[in-house]
Amino acid sequence: MQYGTISSVRGSVVDVRFETNLPAVCTVLYSGKENEIVIEVLSQKDEFTVRGIALNHTQGLARGMRVKTDRSELTVPVGNHILGRMFDVFGNTIDHLEPLKEGELRKVHQPPPPLSKRAVKAEVFETGIKAIDVLVPLERGGKAGLFGGAGVGKTILLTEIIHNMVGHNHGVSMFCGIGERCREGNELYNAMKEAGLLKDMVLIFGQMNEPPGARFRVGHAALTMAEYFRDEEKRDVLLLIDNIFRFIQAGMEVSGLMGQMPSRLGYQPTMGTELAELEERIAYTNTGAITSIQAVYIPADDLTDPAAVHTFSHLSASITLSRKKASEGLYPAIDLLQSNSKMTTPGIIGQKHYDLSQQIRETLAQYEELKDIISMLGMEQLSVKDRLVVNRARRIERFLTQPFSATEQYSGIKGKQVPLQDALDGCQRILNDEFKDYPESAFYMIGTIDEAKMPKNEEKPKPGDSVEHKPKEPEKGEKKKKPTTEKEVVVNA
Repeated sequence: MQYGTISSVRGSVVDVRFETNLPAVCTVLYSGKENEIVIEVLSQKDEFTVRGIALNHTQGLARGMRVKTDRSELTVPVGNHILGRMFDVFGNTIDHLEPLKEGELRKVHQPPPPLSKRAVKAEVFETGIKAIDVLVPLERGGKAGLFGGAGVGKTILLTEIIHNMVGHNHGVSMFCGIGERCREGNELYNAMKEAGLLKDMVLIFGQMNEPPGARFRVGHAALTMAEYFRDEEKRDVLLLIDNIFRFIQAGMEVSGLMGQMPSRLGYQPTMGTELAELEERIAYTNTGAITSIQAVYIPADDLTDPAAVHTFSHLSASITLSRKKASEGLYPAIDLLQSNSKMTTPGIIGQKHYDLSQQIRETLAQYEELKDIISMLGMEQLSVKDRLVVNRARRIERFLTQPFSATEQYSGIKGKQVPLQDALDGCQRILNDEFKDYPESAFYMIGTIDEAKMPKNEEKPKPGDSVEHKPKEPEKGEKKKKPTTEKEVVVNA
């Protein structure tokens, strides 16, 4: 054990003086009345002083206080006994249950797997969500990003993927909350507990009320836990990160506190390196795969923001969420034309799936071009061919909506998981004009395409149907109206 003295405290930045043998970078120091304040060394100022960032609040710290260190790095527990539990960045349980029994601890700073151990085959990772599986297939062992501004449904989509995957996959799910709301963590924990899915899950949180040091390191802690299951247990891991932008934001705060010169738009000059250190540890190796799905907050919905641009470069699939789609009630609010995946090639998903996805994109792109004409002149001015394109596109848009288990309590509609083959079959049949006489509403919030033919939708009038209007009884003192003739009946086509 080595001892030092605090020489200055500026917010979360603490300078500590040691007379001999300065601690190395990433070493953890302990201070406070009961050594409850943890400081991680980030730089060595001179031959006697190190500068570190506190991972918890520095209230009560003062100059001259004693600091001790055993020259170890930050560690977290790993093993099967952590399944079903909720942790903070230090590996302490925060679910108010009995403390963990002693087990193996691992350092949060680990190198990425070498290229010789990485798998080279590409496999599709099915989610059960139609819009993703058909047009933006995810890669097993890859990284997918959910891009969107505030309130467009990133967290709900992540929660739904957990629902779908934990129940049908023998792997492990990890949820890492970086700088998000405490309410979301509490709701997710209770939802998973009620659904009986907690036994194969680990949750770790660095919430938005915690200091930047904790938010900056919680991603590394989650990856250390996930790497254990991949490398030692040889199990596949689904790692969900909400929100990777908050990791970059925490790094920006740490950088500013450390006195580094900011780069463009105030981001830290080392943003690319810090993000790569985290992302490169997510890999598909010979023993198993860590598949990561990351929510990415887009500041002011600007996809050219440096945080979004740097994150894009690490991803194998980008799912862009649209505020316009959300306002129209088309959930999941995925912008199908702006979203893309590197897996969409004939060699990986097959020629039939590839051709269908290109046909869907073409139809949606043509509809997008025709929207201006429709808004100015109306559908009547379109050619017969263009009207068919618009009808197909609008039905496909509605067919690719889906009720989620995560929103059952709000919408009252039971969540549905749709196999890839059923989703492809539905899209193909719509493009073949098999359902052109069905109303668009029949395709909204359904699972497989056959649900469009179910009785609840058959009750709605189809073209050519007549509608019976029972004459309304006149109120007292009101003249009795003449019955409506057959010609005056309005049919909703």
